[in-house]
Amino acid sequence: MSTTDATSEDGPSEGPAVSSERARWGLLVGASIMSVSLGAYELAPASVTTLIRQSLDIGPSAAGLIVSVMFGTAVVASIPAGVVLDRTNSRHAVAVAVGLLLVAGVWGWYAASIESFALVLASRVLGGLAYVVVWNAGIDVVGRSFESERQATAVATFTASGPVGFAVGQAAAPLVAEAFGWPAVFPAFTALSLVGLALFWPTSRGSGRATDTPTPTFADLSRVVTDRRVWLVGILGFLSYSLYLFVNSWAPSYLTDELGLTLVASGALSALFPAVGVLSRISGGVLSDRLFGGRRRPVVLASFVAATPVVAAFTFLPTVALVVAALLVAGFAIQLCLGLVFAYVRELVEPAVAATAVAFLTSVGLAGAFAAPIVGGALIDATSYDVAFLVAGLLGLVGVAVAWQAPEP
Repeated sequence: MSTTDATSEDGPSEGPAVSSERARWGLLVGASIMSVSLGAYELAPASVTTLIRQSLDIGPSAAGLIVSVMFGTAVVASIPAGVVLDRTNSRHAVAVAVGLLLVAGVWGWYAASIESFALVLASRVLGGLAYVVVWNAGIDVVGRSFESERQATAVATFTASGPVGFAVGQAAAPLVAEAFGWPAVFPAFTALSLVGLALFWPTSRGSGRATDTPTPTFADLSRVVTDRRVWLVGILGFLSYSLYLFVNSWAPSYLTDELGLTLVASGALSALFPAVGVLSRISGGVLSDRLFGGRRRPVVLASFVAATPVVAAFTFLPTVALVVAALLVAGFAIQLCLGLVFAYVRELVEPAVAATAVAFLTSVGLAGAFAAPIVGGALIDATSYDVAFLVAGLLGLVGVAVAWQAPEP
C-alpha cells in the first residue's frame, strides 16, 4: 500500500500517519539529517571558544552565550511553536525553518567577520527559531508515523541525531576554523539541512496534520501546561539538558586550559561525549519499549544514578585516559533519557495536543541548556572548574529524586 492510499496531504484519521514502512524510515532519516545539521551549527562555537574570545574580546560568560542563546530562543519560542504546529501542517513549517537556518548561517559568518558580537547573537536567535521548529515538528511527525509499540524507539532514534550533530560540530569546527577562519563555523554545517529536507519532504507526505483531529482549544492547551505529570517530566528534561550542555560547553575548554591539549585534540575528544548519545538515546527507547514493557521511569532513574558521580568527579581524574573514559560514561548515562522523555511526555496527553506537550518539554528542558553554559562560565570565572563540575553533580542528585517520583504513562 502506498503512503497516499491511506492518508491525505494533512494526515490520516487514525493509526500511524504514514502507512508505508519505507516512507516511515525515509522521513525518520530525513528529519534526522536536518537535526544533525542544526546540532552541528548549534554547538560548533564551543570548540573554538578560545578563538572567539580573542577575536571578539569577550569573557567566558559572553562566549557561553553564543552557544546558549539558541537554547534561550527555543525556551521562549517553543510553546508558541508547538501551539502553531498543533493547528497547522508540520511539513510546511519544517521547510520554512530550513530556509531560516540557511539565512542564519550566512548572517553569522558576516557578523563574525566584522567582529560584531551583537550581530552574531542576533544570527543565533534566528538559528534558534529554526531549531525549535525542526525539533518539535520532527518529534511530532515521527511520533505519529509509527505504531504505539515502536514510538519510543522511533522518537529516541530521531533525538539521537542531536548528539551526532553535536559530535560533528565539536570535532569539525576547529578544522573549519583552521582552514577558513573561525567565522566559517556558522555557515559550514547548515547546507546539510537541504539534504535532509529533500528526503523528508516526499516521504513525510500525509504526516503534516490529521484532517479529522479537532483543533485544540485554549483550555486543552492550558491543561497541558498545568498538568503535574507533564511538569515532572519537564523538570527531568531541564536537569538532563543542564548536565548535557554544561559538559558539552566546558569540557573542551577544560581539556585545553587545564590539561594543555590543542584545540583540535580537545574538540575531537570532547566529541566523544555527544557521539556516544547515538547509541545511548536509541538504547533508552529500546530498553523502555522492550525490556520494561513500555515503562519509562526505570530508564530515566538509571540515567541520573549513573551520570551523577561521573560528572562530579570529572576534574579530579588524574590522567587524560580517565577523562576520556569519563566523557564516554557520562555521555552515555546522561543521554539515556534525553530521547526517551520526548516520547514519555507525548503519552501523558491527548494526541491533539501532543505537539504542545513536546514543545512544553522542549521549552523547559532547553531552559536548562540555555542556563548551563552561562552559569558554568560564571562559576569557572569566579571559582574553578572543580567547583563548577561539583555543582553539576548536585544537579544530578536532584534528578535522581525527581525521577523517583515520576509517573508512568
